[in-house]
Amino acid sequence: MRRSGRWLAGLLALLLLSCNLSSTPGPLLTTSTPPTSAVTPIPTPTASPAPPPTATPVADTGWEQLQIGLERRWLRLLAPDSGRLQEQIYLLRLQPEQFTFDIGYRPGEPLPLSDWQREREALIVMNGGFFTEKYLATGLVIADGERYGSSYVGFGGMLAITAEGFVELRSLQRQPYRPDEALQAALQAFPMLITPGGQLGYPDEDGNRARRSVIAQDRQGRILLIATSLGSFTLHELATFLLASDLDLDRALNLDGGTSTGLLLREPEEGISAFVPLPTVILVS
Repeated sequence: MRRSGRWLAGLLALLLLSCNLSSTPGPLLTTSTPPTSAVTPIPTPTASPAPPPTATPVADTGWEQLQIGLERRWLRLLAPDSGRLQEQIYLLRLQPEQFTFDIGYRPGEPLPLSDWQREREALIVMNGGFFTEKYLATGLVIADGERYGSSYVGFGGMLAITAEGFVELRSLQRQPYRPDEALQAALQAFPMLITPGGQLGYPDEDGNRARRSVIAQDRQGRILLIATSLGSFTLHELATFLLASDLDLDRALNLDGGTSTGLLLREPEEGISAFVPLPTVILVS
């Protein structure tokens, strides 16, 4: 009995100690930031929103009428093997009787193409012919009632506006300039890419690629203003391209190209800008 009593007493003491330990509050855990788990959960994958669709540029917009007598067209030429953009061509086609054509010339005082357009309040402005380092036109220019320079002989072509306002695109080899002609305005350049009658005018390949500017006339008498922006054409390639196209051209004259190439339309405001100021321009109002 004595041993049993001692065992009971020990058990009672152990129970009392256990109760005291469980009832005594421990210190509070305080932290400035919430505790983080040692295991970082993997986020549930979510589908990313699809990007908005982007319009694929049309390789050929076709002719779009902008107003009576004026149509516009963009052509994008793609490499057949890679689909890479090789050239962009901007074309305006006009019924000449619906508009007034003119030539602007500021010898030695060139203007950016956009300034020409604003100063002369022109619907369309395009770069003109070649000029020297002093911004003097080569060939003949007739502008604002004044005659400048001398005509090319035996080569090149001329945009001529008669005293009655008619627009003529001429080959100087076939129809030379006559000093007694009564012209309101005129501008010369070279070479003729297509000669009258729809014949190839530049058969030789020189290998020089540049931005190009062309004024042309189709078999219906409409005037076309054409500019290329990326510089992929040689003159021979451009001549053969234009001749083989659906433009039905009767004649085409190459204008100054490279950094001078520019063709701007006012309404809507678009086109291809020249990189340099220009002393001579073609104006359409």
